[in-house]
Amino acid sequence: MTERDGPLEAGRVRSVKSADRTIALLEYLSSADSRSLREVSQDLDIPRASAYALLVTLVRTGWVESERNGSGFRLGIRALRAGAAYVEHDDVVQRCQPVMNELSEKLGETIHLARLDGDEIVYLATCLSRHSLAVVSKPGRRLPCWATGLGKAILAHRRWSEVDALLPRTLTPRTEHTITDRAALRAELEAVAERGHATDEQESTLGLRCIALPLRFDGVVNEALSCSTPTVRLDAARETEILRALRQAQERILG
Repeated sequence: MTERDGPLEAGRVRSVKSADRTIALLEYLSSADSRSLREVSQDLDIPRASAYALLVTLVRTGWVESERNGSGFRLGIRALRAGAAYVEHDDVVQRCQPVMNELSEKLGETIHLARLDGDEIVYLATCLSRHSLAVVSKPGRRLPCWATGLGKAILAHRRWSEVDALLPRTLTPRTEHTITDRAALRAELEAVAERGHATDEQESTLGLRCIALPLRFDGVVNEALSCSTPTVRLDAARETEILRALRQAQERILG
């Protein structure tokens, strides 16, 4: 690629099969504690010999680790370094982190920053609650967007046709409270857009309520800020306090 060339366009450049397989394998391993060679080969539809050669190469370079008995494979330390570097240099995280720290200190509850990626939200940063009964969602964790306050806060600022297109055909529930009907979800997103904040009413985790606000950068909402609290510590006055603090934080981040 020369200086005269513009950005690469996926439609004009053929994909590299080995690179596609490597990315698919790393994403596959990121969703599990450990996978066997047979599972990798079958689930990714890669010939066993090719899967083994790819795993050996990634183990050698530190992107994948093999278990001591050799029966399983998981992500290696280089994957951790890459993920940490992404967060460390992300402009939105750097902008939000100081405000999140202060918000966490003020409320004493778990504060999350997340970004929409496909039909999932990805946690970018977390400030943990000081209480023993607390929510723990580490950076890098993924959850279905329709089952979270963070996801709904983001989706509410998109046309329904766009939302409908990115959602899977079946909205799989995480709890008995998860909205799985498209019409009900659309109505919920319209209500979120009108009131300016979203809630997760035990839709992702039983016993947990989340209040989330959208973050609009450069005219687009791809991120959201939230406070997650066990329902046993919530009453109307506490919810009002949390929402007020979140709105103040939102203003500081965007102002």
